[in-house]
Amino acid sequence: MAQAPAADQVRLLTVQDLDTRVQQARHRLETLPARSELAALDAKATELRAARIEAETTVSDIKREVTKAEDDVQAVRARAERDNARLLSGGMTPRELQGLQSELEVLAKRQADLEEVELDAMQRLEDAEATLAKVSEALVDVDSSRTEVSTRLDEESAAIEAEVTELLAERAAVADTIDVELMKLYEKLRTQHGGVGAAALVRGACEGCHMSLNPGDLSAIESRPADAVVRCEECGRILVRGAGT
Repeated sequence: MAQAPAADQVRLLTVQDLDTRVQQARHRLETLPARSELAALDAKATELRAARIEAETTVSDIKREVTKAEDDVQAVRARAERDNARLLSGGMTPRELQGLQSELEVLAKRQADLEEVELDAMQRLEDAEATLAKVSEALVDVDSSRTEVSTRLDEESAAIEAEVTELLAERAAVADTIDVELMKLYEKLRTQHGGVGAAALVRGACEGCHMSLNPGDLSAIESRPADAVVRCEECGRILVRGAGT
């Protein structure tokens, strides 16, 4: 298009400003610190849940070891008690007595060895349960922090989304007053140029690309009618006159 009311062109800068603010707000929404905090907490929670499963498995395995050790000790102790009862009952030959005493010595050593195994398993169980408690406590803390950060993220996101909604409503109200063809051109250029489709001409420079126009181009632009739609020779954006000094 070649023409649009000068007032519409000036209002186009308001639309551009609102579009820029919407873009900035959406960027803030996507890059809220709470998002990265939440991601880090999620990763930590996943790590701790895996550690808790590992700790629970270790505790379960050692508990079985403790139970087996206790059973082994009890079996040897019961055998020794039976042998002692036989010893006290009397009526055995010297050979039988000697054999029983030898067995009791073997059982005593076996019981001592098994009790050592039992004590070692019980110590490892205590350590494993302490590790499980520590991991579980850390996971509770992380889940609590995650809830707090998630709530903060929801609140901050809602505030920005409300801001965007308000800006878009204001933008629509202004855009409805601007020449339709001018808006079409603006939208096309805004898509092509990273969200900026119109810029003011200020002191001989384009506010879009921040390049100064050469005297010839500037003179040609200034000689155009006020309703002529001009484009920056450097970046191609709509160049709005009369909006700056």
